[in-house]
Amino acid sequence: MHRVEHVMGFPVSLRIDDERVPQGAVDAVFAWLREADARFSPFKEDSEVSRLDRGELSPGGLSADLTEVLDLCEEYRAATGGAFDVRLPGRGLDPCAVVKGWSVQRAAELLTGAGLTRFCLNAGGDVVVSGGPWRVGVRHPEFADKLCAVLDLTDAAVATSARYERGDHILDGRTGLPATGLDSLTVVAPTLTLADTVATAAFALGADGVEWAAGRQGCEVFAVIEGGRVLRTPGFPTTGERAAPPVGQRESPSSPGRTVTSRTASGP
Repeated sequence: MHRVEHVMGFPVSLRIDDERVPQGAVDAVFAWLREADARFSPFKEDSEVSRLDRGELSPGGLSADLTEVLDLCEEYRAATGGAFDVRLPGRGLDPCAVVKGWSVQRAAELLTGAGLTRFCLNAGGDVVVSGGPWRVGVRHPEFADKLCAVLDLTDAAVATSARYERGDHILDGRTGLPATGLDSLTVVAPTLTLADTVATAAFALGADGVEWAAGRQGCEVFAVIEGGRVLRTPGFPTTGERAAPPVGQRESPSSPGRTVTSRTASGP
């Protein structure tokens, strides 16, 4: 079974390989994503986020879901020293960097709860898989028709933050300016909530974000920094087909004993 819809501003593709798909399970996934968009989009005037930003809701009057999202936003703001911040001066409240991964992970949990065991949910390039292994390509940040890594994933999630789709859309909350130092950063983690938020927060930190992300529990990291150099953690699950062997390594101070290997990104 394969279905694609445009939700939350990007294409969402769901493939299910189970022999039997419970009636209504797929509809529930897309209904939830549309609901999340309606409730948490800062671009919809009647969303809960927009109403909170206008002062029409008190912190005590928020839904449990939005409270959870805002708590995650604050956790990552504190963890990055303000580099990741959903409340930038001169801009409205925008928790999309957390909402996307969180809501898609919730959708994946709806599928699991319906008894499905083998599926791939791809939301604008951020992916949750169950069963497997599933093969997932990581786009080269410079060459749209090339991959810089190929992953074998089973019961995992992967997210990439980069400039190549939306330009300089990730800001460093410490300066209010576009984040610099990285061309792309990919995180593999047990959930898309974790993978997507860590990828965005690390990208906001710039080159220092690679070791910060490597120090987050459960995260494996693959980053292309400006100039084409690649850093990756040893457990990053590449198939080896397109990933050149590391040419060196250095210790990650954020996680004693954990290394980040270094090489040069493959050309076209």
